[in-house]
Amino acid sequence: SGGTAAADGQMGQIMKTYYDWQLSGDDAWLRKYWPAIKKSIEFCWVPGGWDADRDGVMEGVQHNTYDVEFFGPNPMCGIYYLGGLRAAEEMARAVSDTASANEYRRLFEAGSKWIDANLFNGEYYFQKIRGVAKDKIAKDLLSTMGSSDTEKPDFQVGDGCLVDQLVGQYVAEFAGLGNLVAEENIRKTLHSIYKYNYKRSLQDHTSVMRIFALNDESALVICDYGKGTRPRIPFPYYAEVMTGFEYSAAILMVNHGMVTEGLECIANIRRRYDGERRNPWDEAECGHHYARAMAAWSGILALSGFRYNGSKQELEISPKWTTAGALKSFWSTGTGWGTFELSRSRLKLNVIEGQLTCRSLKVHGATKSFPGGVEIVPAKPLTVSV
Repeated sequence: SGGTAAADGQMGQIMKTYYDWQLSGDDAWLRKYWPAIKKSIEFCWVPGGWDADRDGVMEGVQHNTYDVEFFGPNPMCGIYYLGGLRAAEEMARAVSDTASANEYRRLFEAGSKWIDANLFNGEYYFQKIRGVAKDKIAKDLLSTMGSSDTEKPDFQVGDGCLVDQLVGQYVAEFAGLGNLVAEENIRKTLHSIYKYNYKRSLQDHTSVMRIFALNDESALVICDYGKGTRPRIPFPYYAEVMTGFEYSAAILMVNHGMVTEGLECIANIRRRYDGERRNPWDEAECGHHYARAMAAWSGILALSGFRYNGSKQELEISPKWTTAGALKSFWSTGTGWGTFELSRSRLKLNVIEGQLTCRSLKVHGATKSFPGGVEIVPAKPLTVSV
């Protein structure tokens, strides 16, 4: 109580909490906050809420980052929910709350199957708009900017191809939670975003709201209706361009084999913010220096493939991009930061601040021995399982 609950934001914070625990390995911290985390995921089930019937699908009224509510099942909030359930499951198991973990798993599996079966049109995921009487909506789910008619709501996505329909998948991958929906559908959706949302020129593109890119510039637009029917009054920002949304979609492309396309989309952003056209340190959205643009950082994580599980003290390095089989990159965890150099025969980990405690190491998903050895500078605990 005390404000409008955002479906995407709340599920994202649950995954972020899981990710913070993974980076730090602080089990006592997780146990301390578990009761609040549990309440946060189970808020989804309140009468008249997001998933009141507890079937793993958000059918209810879902306030979200577009400053309106989506009515009915949709991929953005729905897949975020799947990620929240997976994160909650893993945290529940870690604190020995087995009954809750099993329930979260049941809902995740049911919801994932339902979304793949009912919201995927062969190219991407879409929204099924379902109005609801206002007196059937739980408290704190409606904002003041959404549709005045909740039974026949305006400001919806409908059949559109949404640039961040897989944003829950994006967060889940960096948290190490795996696929939330079918891998084949993820790949097809990313190809569709590149096909429909990518505008190589904006000279003939009209945005009825704000203009963050224009003329000969290239960008991924928020939502495209080239394949589907546009609602009479779609959600307000559908024709806009915002870098944070572009980064997350582009980096998902990198993660799923579309490295060239993903880097192309990122390069387009850097051209628009090149210091001449716009300030490279101020990627505006709803104001200057908007936080969503910090999604750019995940490009380093994707391309370097550096993943650390502090709870299990496991390190995996699976780069998506190298030069002649070699890579040098920055790394950071909850306990330290530094650089690493990887080649076919040698791995060097440079710990500049803090520490990196590892009990197992995988490279490209498999344990590996290096003819040239594994070196940590300065020396830190490291045991390589080969």
